[in-house]
Amino acid sequence: MCGIVGYIGARNATPIILGGLKRLEYRGYDSAGLAVLQDGHIELRRDAGKLARLELLVNHAPVHGNLGIGHTRWATHGEPSARNAHPHLGMTGDVVVVHNGIVENFLELRQELSEEGVVFNSDTDTEVIVHLIERYLSSSTSLVGAACKAFKELKGAHGIVAFSAREPDKIVAARIGNAGGVVIGMGENEMFVASDLPAILEHTRRMIFLESRQIATITTQGVQVQSLDGQSIVPEIHQVAWDPVAAEKGEYRHFMEKEIHEQVRSLTDTIAGRVDLENGHGVRLPELNLTPELARRINKIFITACGTASHAGMVGKILIESIARLPAELDIASEFRYRDPLVDQDSVVLAISQSGETADTLAAMEEGRKKGATLWSIVNVIGSQAMRIADGYISMQSGPEIGVASTKAYTAPLVDLYMLAILLGDLRGVLDKTTRQQLVADLRLIPDLVGRCLDREAEIEKIARRLINTSHCLYLGRGINMPTAYEGALKLKELSYIHAEGYPAGEMKHGPIALIDRDMPVVVIAPRDPWYEKMVSQIKQAKARGGTVIALATDGDELTPTIADDVLWLPETPWRLSPVTSVIPLQLLAYHIAALRGLDVDQPRNLAKSVTVE
Repeated sequence: MCGIVGYIGARNATPIILGGLKRLEYRGYDSAGLAVLQDGHIELRRDAGKLARLELLVNHAPVHGNLGIGHTRWATHGEPSARNAHPHLGMTGDVVVVHNGIVENFLELRQELSEEGVVFNSDTDTEVIVHLIERYLSSSTSLVGAACKAFKELKGAHGIVAFSAREPDKIVAARIGNAGGVVIGMGENEMFVASDLPAILEHTRRMIFLESRQIATITTQGVQVQSLDGQSIVPEIHQVAWDPVAAEKGEYRHFMEKEIHEQVRSLTDTIAGRVDLENGHGVRLPELNLTPELARRINKIFITACGTASHAGMVGKILIESIARLPAELDIASEFRYRDPLVDQDSVVLAISQSGETADTLAAMEEGRKKGATLWSIVNVIGSQAMRIADGYISMQSGPEIGVASTKAYTAPLVDLYMLAILLGDLRGVLDKTTRQQLVADLRLIPDLVGRCLDREAEIEKIARRLINTSHCLYLGRGINMPTAYEGALKLKELSYIHAEGYPAGEMKHGPIALIDRDMPVVVIAPRDPWYEKMVSQIKQAKARGGTVIALATDGDELTPTIADDVLWLPETPWRLSPVTSVIPLQLLAYHIAALRGLDVDQPRNLAKSVTVE
């Protein structure tokens, strides 16, 4: 998970940057680097591997200056290497950039810049940013002006920090969409910038958090913030407590709210280094230890998990069967070992667990081991039991999840399962090149699509206010979004203590439709996917019985608003990835209902983050 640190002031920037990057190590990375303005020119130090290697470089070739930026990288485009490590320097040597996010249109921009004579020195998408800034930087255009023009050309969600030797008295920082935060720390005649609070908290408690499509010009005397369109903005200055737990929340009231918003970053990191986004050549999951021979030998995958993780597994079943054409089954882990499952040496037992310590899930893995199955796990906590006992694993790359009700550790395994399905399909020879390339290309859209869902939080909160006094709620979904209904209902139950049920929409006439009346709100997940017409019919049936319907619908849908009472809008998403976007409004809805009811959102009653006893 990429980390950014920057400094401008009277002190030497190098130790401040290295210290800040060290405080972001928990997020994970595969390379690191820094750029410092020394005697009027930009000095780079970069290397693959851990910060210790960067520190050795700096010790061997010291760099001193009062202005600098640093970065820890988790690879998306280009393998982990010194040449692909950030920061990236432009052709003139006058501009340098660090970046979090994925430039969705980087191939088009790279081609365009190459035709203009730009020579690329890395395989990264980030390098197009520095060349775009150089394109617009001239004697009549300032660094911030050039940056605004450059950033408008980027598709996707980004956090970007840059400086130029031509304007040695400033740093420029911008946030576009929800790809990680950009926080500016205000000191006495010195300023700091970072992707996360821990990097700079020891230096100052006065913070500014950039919003989407805002750009800041940072000097030793302060900061000026404007929109990318040039409109001046007066930012709010936050006084952050020294308490490390409170500080970790940053601009958010609760950890859960923060973690919902961190999903752009966690999904970017989940994809990073595992997918050939440039050429669509496929997926790499090296820790899974999946060989072509094993992929062809597998006759069935048993996905086992509990709670939210089991809902992700339900989606995974559909993905694996539709993409890899391999039978898959979802088993609730607490039931798996008690039914004597028909598992053998040609089976895979795939466990999903945020903590990797869930007792029932570990017991299910042990049952699989006894029967000779290959064990895989998808886990978030490195070194956990579920990771250690597995024959192969996929790390979620979500980072720490403090809120008891899981959010980013739900969407990350959805993407992990999607990538696993592609890899299995590839190795089993059932995916043609065109289909594989399209499936891989669709992944590039996900961080920005999730960011666009988060941008609609204010509208979701308005609907939440109308539901705070309800006692019951019904969630309906079908196909790949049937599990989304289960997960939406679970979130409402966990957080607000409102009785909620998730149900397959096609089962409504078999009993549950009797519950619908004016006091039973019905949340219908109806994106434009293969089951859309069926879900429209479901909305009409609920309305005919006096129900209040809140529908999730795809942008541009003209029918759903005419038949539902409220609409939670979703950006158009490839259907196999639609559970990633459709769950975001439901997370926010449950969060805001609980917060408005004055409940403990981060630690709901009777619940624990990890269930370590049966």
